[in-house]
Amino acid sequence: MSKLQQWIDNRFYPGQDRRTLHGLFRKRILGLLREEDTVLDFGAGRGVLDEMNFRGLARSVRGVDVDPIVLENPHLDDAGVIEDGKIPYEDDKFDLVVSSYVMEHIQEPAVVFREIARVMKPGGLCIWRSPNRWHYVAVVASLTPHKFHEWVNAKRGREDRDTFPTVYRVNTIRAIRRYAEEAGFDIETIICDEGRPEYLRLTAPTYLLGTLFERFVNSCDCFSRLRANFTVTMRKRAAGNN
Repeated sequence: MSKLQQWIDNRFYPGQDRRTLHGLFRKRILGLLREEDTVLDFGAGRGVLDEMNFRGLARSVRGVDVDPIVLENPHLDDAGVIEDGKIPYEDDKFDLVVSSYVMEHIQEPAVVFREIARVMKPGGLCIWRSPNRWHYVAVVASLTPHKFHEWVNAKRGREDRDTFPTVYRVNTIRAIRRYAEEAGFDIETIICDEGRPEYLRLTAPTYLLGTLFERFVNSCDCFSRLRANFTVTMRKRAAGNN
C-alpha cells in the first residue's frame, strides 16, 4: 500500500475496513429482530459473512438458496434449496426475511418478490440490501464480462465461487417500489449508503478518485440516489389490505 493510500485510510476512513458496511447492515437487522421471530435468510449461500449469523438470537433461522451449498451453512437451524423458483417453505411462515447482496442477481424480480411475500406472515418485515444500478461500480459491472468481475474480486481477496453474474433488474428506487407494490409490500424505508470505495483501493489514483466521489455524494442528501447501496425495509400487507 502506498503512502497516499495509507493517508486516505487514516484521514477519511479511520477504523473502517471492507466489513464496515456489513456491520451496519447487521445492526439494522438487529434493530428489527425479536427473540420470538422465525427468520428466513434469502440467498444465504454457504455462510461467508459472520455478520449474517443470527442463530440463537431468534426462535429459528432458516435459509434458502439456488445453490445446494446452503445446506452446509453453519449459521442456519435449517436450510432448503430453491427449485423452479419456489421457496421450500409453507405460506405465512416467517416474521422476518433478510437478504444480503442477492437481489442484483435475480432474473425475475416479480416472481421472487411474490414468492418471498408468500412465505411471510401478514405484517412481517423483509430487509435487504443491494447495489444501486446507477452507481459507478454497477455501471462498470453492467458493461464488462463476468470474467472481469472475477478478476477484480480476486484482487480484493474474494474467491471465484463467491462472484455471481449480475443483472440489476430491481436496483433502482423506481423498480424497488414497483415490484414491492405488485407483490403486496409497503415500503417502510429505503436507505442509501456510500462507504469507503473498496473497489477503487487497488491503486492510489483510483482510491483518491473514489474518495472524492464518496465525499461528494455524502455531502448532501440530495445526492443520496448516487450512493452505492440500497437498504430496503418493506412490510407485507395484512390480509384484506392488498
